[in-house]
Amino acid sequence: MLADLVKRSHPLAADAKLLVLGGGYSGRCLASLARAMGTPVLCTRRSLDAAEVDLLFDSNGQDHLDPASLEGVTHLLCTIPPDREGNDPALSKLLPTLRSLPLRWTGYLSTTGVYGDRQGGWVSEQDDAEPALDRSIRRLDCEKAWLRCGLPIQILRLPGIYGPGRSVLNGLQQGRARLIDKPGQVFCRIHVEDIAGACWHLMHHAEQGAPAVPAVVNVVDDLPAPTAELIRHAVSLLDCALPPLEPFDQIVESMSPMAQSFWSENRRVSNHRLCHELGYRLLHPNYRVGLQDCLNQDKLNPSDLRSPPRSTNG
Repeated sequence: MLADLVKRSHPLAADAKLLVLGGGYSGRCLASLARAMGTPVLCTRRSLDAAEVDLLFDSNGQDHLDPASLEGVTHLLCTIPPDREGNDPALSKLLPTLRSLPLRWTGYLSTTGVYGDRQGGWVSEQDDAEPALDRSIRRLDCEKAWLRCGLPIQILRLPGIYGPGRSVLNGLQQGRARLIDKPGQVFCRIHVEDIAGACWHLMHHAEQGAPAVPAVVNVVDDLPAPTAELIRHAVSLLDCALPPLEPFDQIVESMSPMAQSFWSENRRVSNHRLCHELGYRLLHPNYRVGLQDCLNQDKLNPSDLRSPPRSTNG
C-alpha cells in the first residue's frame, strides 16, 4: 500500500515542488506519494472534470498551461504518450517553459517495448534498443528527443503496469481474463506503487549529486512470468473458477491486431541497475506480493474497480 511506501521514504528538500504532466494512473500515484511526503504537487489533466486536476494541458489540443503557474517547480515527471505523428507533446508545446524552470530532476515514462523481441532472453539498459512495433518506435523517438532537450532527464522504461483496480484480479471478477497458453512466453510487470517509489528514489539520487546519473533505468519487478501463471495465482486468491485453457496457436488468428502485437514479443527485462546499482528496494518484488496487495486494497476501496488493466507490452 502507498502508506507502506510513505513509511520508508524520505522527504525531498523543503523547496522542492513537483509537476506531473499527465496525471493518469501512474502520475496520480506519484502525486499522492509526494503530497504525503509534504512536497507541493501540480498535476495536469485534459479536463477539469478529471480526478486530482490542478492544471489543464491537452496534449492533443491547445496548450492551457500558464508559465506563471509553474513558478518554483524543481522536479518533473512526464507520463504523456507520443502524439499521432510520433512527436512528444510536452516537448513540442512546453520546452521553452520547462527550460525556464529550476529543474533538478526530470523523468519520462517510456516502455520496455523499445527493446523489441528477445525470444525470452534477458535485456538490460546496456543493450541497444531494437523496437519493431510502431508504438515502440514512436516511444524511442520520444526518448531521444528528451535526451536531447537539455533538461536533467532520466528515462524510465516500464513493462505492463498493474495495481489496485487494474489487475488480473479485476479481469477475473469482470469475466475478461483469458487463460492463454503459449509455451516459453513471459511478460514483465511493475506495480504502480513501485513506479512512484522508483521515481522518488531517483529524485533523491539526483539530489545527492551523484557523479554519474544513468540516463535510462528499467523499472520492472524481479519475476518475469507467463500470464497463465499469474491468472492461476489470482484464481487461488479469489477462490473462483479458472477460465478455460486456450492454446495460443488455436486462437491467434481471432485476436485483435493489438492483442497479436502484445503476444508477438518475448523478453525478460533486468532491474539490476535500479535495484542493485542505484539501491531501490521494490515494495512489490513479484506478482504474488503485488496481487495480494491489490486484493487488500480492492477490498478497502471498491470504488477503484472501475478501470480495466493496462495491457502494456512488457
